[in-house]
Amino acid sequence: MTKPSILLLRACLALLAMPIYLLSFLGIWEPFCKKIFFPFLLEKLSTVHERKAKKHKQELFHNLPDFRSPSGELKLLEIGTGCGSNFPFYPPGCRVTCTDINPNFQQGLLRSMSKNQHVQYERFLVARGEDLHQVPSGSVDAVVCTLVLCSVQDVNGTLREVLRVLRPGGVFYFLEHVAADRSSWRYFWQQVCYPTWKLVFDGCCLTREIWKNLEQASFSQLSLRHVSMVLPWTPIEPHVMGYAVK
Repeated sequence: MTKPSILLLRACLALLAMPIYLLSFLGIWEPFCKKIFFPFLLEKLSTVHERKAKKHKQELFHNLPDFRSPSGELKLLEIGTGCGSNFPFYPPGCRVTCTDINPNFQQGLLRSMSKNQHVQYERFLVARGEDLHQVPSGSVDAVVCTLVLCSVQDVNGTLREVLRVLRPGGVFYFLEHVAADRSSWRYFWQQVCYPTWKLVFDGCCLTREIWKNLEQASFSQLSLRHVSMVLPWTPIEPHVMGYAVK
């Protein structure tokens, strides 16, 4: 598991993906990926991932109703909503504001909304996790972020925005894939796949140790645990899940 072997295998993988690298060089790949390829692929992959994540999400969101505001409302902001795979786990009457940097998930999102009418959908914002300026400070009871911190440009900046928009006593829920143990073969393959994976999957990083960012953020309470969810034919397995209170 030496650095030269990683570089050699990266080059082999890049050779196999040469058409994508060429399209990227010509400036064609990114708009095609964001508008057509990634929304289609994410919806297909989400179906596989959700089968494995269902029990974990049921456990993760079971105490979400406990964080209603004193008025009884539950205002929730979801960062990186994608195709809306979390909607089935939200309590009835929950008022959801959806955000995503990519506005091209609309078809999948509308299908998910129609299947989950127990939730009140407030609005959809095109926004980066690091810049939620359209959302007033202290205005939401809960923020949800699943399989998103792997692709934001600045994890710490995103967590600062989460803390800003949450009311005091509000909660942040997360479920993210993370780097494997550095001595493992899976980490070796994560390093090999990293550059090509990031290009193909619209900025997704395989080797982030997101639990460290969460531990260093200014939450008053953090409940975090490491879990295993294998995504077949990929180097993804270790995840972190839990919630943090402002």
